[in-house]
Amino acid sequence: MALPVRRAGMSPSRWDPFAALEDLHDEMSRLLTNVFPDVGRISIDAWSPPVDVEETDDAYLIEADMPGVRPEDVNIEVQGNELRITGRIEEEARRRRARRAGQFDYRLSLPSEVNTEGAEADLEHGVIKLRLPKTALATRRRIPIRGAQHAEIGQAAQE
Repeated sequence: MALPVRRAGMSPSRWDPFAALEDLHDEMSRLLTNVFPDVGRISIDAWSPPVDVEETDDAYLIEADMPGVRPEDVNIEVQGNELRITGRIEEEARRRRARRAGQFDYRLSLPSEVNTEGAEADLEHGVIKLRLPKTALATRRRIPIRGAQHAEIGQAAQE
């Protein structure tokens, strides 16, 4: 029968779940920073508003819920096919809030580039509505298909 042996210089250590969570947090932070370099520049308190995105043949329609935001507190930028909505909703003193306040940051990669000259933004009833027209190259166009009859007619015309 074998008995456990305590080796010199090694004391039994207890598992610390909080240290394990801290190690996991540090590892995830390193991973996110390597994959997404901009993560470090976003405030920890930043949040993203709920957003709906709809694609039509000629534009992207975006609605972002931001109750209590003022137009001067929002910054909307579009570069190529990248949309970024940032800003801040000020928290009112002595008011119990269920809605989010503070700094917000929303980013979206659209499937195609946007014509920034024709972009429009409206704020109505706490909802920012964006219309981002697609570039001429990115707009959808139906291409008719020629059948065999059409090809025969075209050949006859060439002869």
